[in-house]
Amino acid sequence: MNSGVYLYGIFPEVIPTEITLKGLDSQPVYSHILDGFTFLYSEAKQEKYLASRRNLLNHEKVLEEVMHTGYTAVLPLRFGLVVKNWDTVITQLIQPYKEQLKELFTKLTGRREVSVKIFWDPKSELQAMMESNLDLKQKRDQMEGKALSMEEVINIGQLIENNLKSRKESVIQAFFNELRPLADEVIESDTMTEDMIYNAAFLIPWDKESIFSERIEAIDQKFGERLRIRYNNFTAPYTFAQIYS
Repeated sequence: MNSGVYLYGIFPEVIPTEITLKGLDSQPVYSHILDGFTFLYSEAKQEKYLASRRNLLNHEKVLEEVMHTGYTAVLPLRFGLVVKNWDTVITQLIQPYKEQLKELFTKLTGRREVSVKIFWDPKSELQAMMESNLDLKQKRDQMEGKALSMEEVINIGQLIENNLKSRKESVIQAFFNELRPLADEVIESDTMTEDMIYNAAFLIPWDKESIFSERIEAIDQKFGERLRIRYNNFTAPYTFAQIYS
């Protein structure tokens, strides 16, 4: 049963028909031109798609495979976007946001989004912090086994928290100082787990990625096993392709 059209992303140029892709539900992916914009789509077999790992990866894979063929300027659409017909796309997307779409393509052409996520072990960092701050360690040790007032508990807790925060900020600053000069734009997002201390996307010139990667590697070597870095150098620019109403 056809439930409409499933949309993956928008390109500013025509996508050749010889690029063959399989999308959600193993459906062939096609391109459709509307008012100068090329939409990648497949026939929707469901009215609503479950945000499963498999479906999310399939959605992303369609965009990345086209990008790998050289069509790197793309506005990725959010997962699960099903429309009944192309008139809906015209009235709800192109007509109200045409100028924003053009501006986004201008910003993204010749640039790529890369993401950096930094992780550490909070327990190891706390231990290392105590070993490097003998005054604070002595204060904490002196309190062990004693009945503490609420004020004392709060005070030592704040001292530990502030020192740990300072260590975290020094790590983040080391990355930022090296990577920011290579980027046209940076968007920092919330951390998602207790051991993640930094989560940012960088919009960089397409041909600067190798330099960017080398700098990350150099900083990683500097901090040794203290950190784990997750670096994604090839992804559709979800962070920088935001349309605001």
